[in-house]
Amino acid sequence: MANQIRCAHILVEKESLAKEVLEKLQKGESFAKLAEQYSIDGSRRRGGDLGFFSKGTMVKPFETAAFALQKGEISGLVKTEFGYHIIKRLE
Repeated sequence: MANQIRCAHILVEKESLAKEVLEKLQKGESFAKLAEQYSIDGSRRRGGDLGFFSKGTMVKPFETAAFALQKGEISGLVKTEFGYHIIKRLE
């Protein structure tokens, strides 16, 4: 478990929307509520929670950003083939 982390994310298709959501987060809005409202993947029902994962599980840009975060920290925009992610390190 030591080399696993738990993250949540918000995934959107457009960079402009991702920037808008990031601004709301920076103003103190709830990550989970924004994930439920905006995210386009199945994790939205869990407030963006992806659970625990280890290296080699996620696409490279996502993984690199996620593992660089400290607990409680929120990333900037991370572009992958799925769209734009905003990642929050939970544990």
